[in-house]
Amino acid sequence: MTTKDLLKLSTRIFTARKGRTALTVLGMGIGFGAILFLVSLGYGLQGALLQTITSSGALMALDVAPNEQDGKLLTPAAVDDFKKIAGVAGVETSWSFNARLKLGGTGSDANAIVATPGYLDLEGLKIAAGKPLEESSSKEILVSSAIGKIFGKSPEEMVGQKISFALLAPAGQGSPDIGADGYTIVGVTDGEESTFFALTDGLAIPADVPYAKVKVECQSSDVLASARNAISQMGFSVSSLSETVAEVNNLFRIVNIVLGLFGIITLAVSAIGMFNTMTVALLERTTEIGIMRSIGASRMDILRMFIIESTLMGFAGGVAGIILGVASGQIVNLIVNIAARYMGGKSLALFSYPIWFLGFVLAFSIFIGFATGIGPAKRASGLDPLEALRSR
Repeated sequence: MTTKDLLKLSTRIFTARKGRTALTVLGMGIGFGAILFLVSLGYGLQGALLQTITSSGALMALDVAPNEQDGKLLTPAAVDDFKKIAGVAGVETSWSFNARLKLGGTGSDANAIVATPGYLDLEGLKIAAGKPLEESSSKEILVSSAIGKIFGKSPEEMVGQKISFALLAPAGQGSPDIGADGYTIVGVTDGEESTFFALTDGLAIPADVPYAKVKVECQSSDVLASARNAISQMGFSVSSLSETVAEVNNLFRIVNIVLGLFGIITLAVSAIGMFNTMTVALLERTTEIGIMRSIGASRMDILRMFIIESTLMGFAGGVAGIILGVASGQIVNLIVNIAARYMGGKSLALFSYPIWFLGFVLAFSIFIGFATGIGPAKRASGLDPLEALRSR
């Protein structure tokens, strides 16, 4: 029997038993669609979370905080020591102050981060409106979206507003408050805390005020661990965003496995339905198999015909699953984002579909089709031609 004849006979199931075949393919599609829906949700949430906490520069930096219990403060001398560590590309500094903002006739308390331009780059701030601060932004500030809500303005409305602020002297120090007028809001960052960011230029920070935090930028990821150990040995608290990212990835790896297991349960039920379909097809075509064997078809021809049928059905189920999984994910994502925008939130891509995973779903569907067809195919190829003809 030629390959053309095998393919022609194997595809008859899609036309001779349209309703049953369509239901079987739909069942397989629902199973694979469930896996794709759940796992893509895991990947989407993982991507959304990482997008909010990372930037390419932030992954190469160490966050260093003072250890006040041991009397380790972030002073210019400590910063100089950090710069001498092998593999360190630079050190960016920041101060933190309680502050008082004034926009028009309205005032509000806030937290001020006064830093070097490089510090803000490594902070990985997400700009919701406007632009980030640049080295020449001596009379410009960034504010969080939470401050915009306090003043009753959207992020877009906040950009370009004139604002003044006062940095309150740290408790226990005799330094006077630092006033600043005539500043312009050039950007709004995502954030739920009332925080604004300004550059050190133009602000006379007293020399006795220690840094609140510094960022140590490393030349490559290979030196992150050694630089961290060196700073820790100096007595300072050190953390790395790359470690947080690794923990998030490990957590979502487990989440994706659990979600995939739930989908596999649905797929197992669908695979049983497909096995049942192939078994029924065998019983219905027993006489036909006897006729084919009597006119010269070999056992291998019968075996290949049934396996091709089940494999094609599995492939169709995989395609249906991808369509159902992607479509259902996009519908849910649209509904959630509409609700989020209505409630004043931000739109997010809750589902992510890696190409490799789509390929895996399709390949796995072909394998399931092949595997569920082996049993009925062996039974069909093992039928005695005479007994098959008598079953009529």
